[in-house]
Amino acid sequence: MNQNLFKGIVSYPITPFDQQEKVDLRLFKILVERLVVTGSHAIAPLGSTGVLPYLTDAEKESITLATVEQVAGRIPVLAGVSNLTTERTVHHARFAEKAGADAVMIIPMSYWKLTEDEIFRHYQTVADAINIPVMAYNNPATGGIDMSPSLLIRLLQIPNVTMIKESTGDVQRMHQLYQAFGKDVAFYNGSNPLALAAFTAGATGWCTAASNLIPDLTKALYEAVCQNNLPEAQRLYYQQAELLKFIVEKGLPRTIKAGLHLMGIDAGYLRNPLQPLSEKEIATLRTILFKTINKID
Repeated sequence: MNQNLFKGIVSYPITPFDQQEKVDLRLFKILVERLVVTGSHAIAPLGSTGVLPYLTDAEKESITLATVEQVAGRIPVLAGVSNLTTERTVHHARFAEKAGADAVMIIPMSYWKLTEDEIFRHYQTVADAINIPVMAYNNPATGGIDMSPSLLIRLLQIPNVTMIKESTGDVQRMHQLYQAFGKDVAFYNGSNPLALAAFTAGATGWCTAASNLIPDLTKALYEAVCQNNLPEAQRLYYQQAELLKFIVEKGLPRTIKAGLHLMGIDAGYLRNPLQPLSEKEIATLRTILFKTINKID
């Protein structure tokens, strides 16, 4: 894989539901199109923002296919295919490849804590079943499993596991990956509040839902880093830092939907058990969001 296939802002679209809690594919395509035209460098459906665990197999497949159809080759597509079992993960990875996704992202999901050998075998089995690259995704806050830097380095021994996404919020792990591989491996930041620190640690890209709300700022931060303009990168980061922290603390699906609604953009509904932000939280988000947007030069 060309490691530069996924770089910059990798945007996570939300999965919108109608009032009967059915996936709204028409609206989903509209929201994906908005991410494409506002400058995202790649689209990653079926992540945490896309509420992957709350979808049926058929719904996951429809979201993957809708993304590939809407993007139409303009930018790369990184499809989430994670599942509790290896068999179902293989199934969704094969579907994503056949649908036209450029790569897949996998987070180990488990009720029982998996051993490192079990995790390695899980990734190896999925990777052996497909011919497109795999991104290993570490997010113990959502997956319940924290993959150590040594395990992530071990996973990179699997030929088509070529990317690592780190969402623990520990920038030192990114430094460890960079020190171990340098530019020979692509690693990505999945912790919004660490956007600037991750880029300065050598991250290839920023996997984020924030681009749904502030696409100009997220893209500008990446461009400032590429230009080695640290003062400008710092200014841009601190302009959005409060919002980045808030959307993580209150839950990405809730806050992104609420933020889009505040901006006059239809984002659909949530699926139970997820519930909308409270009126107080929405008021706080409104203040933070528009303060952030209005600072854009």
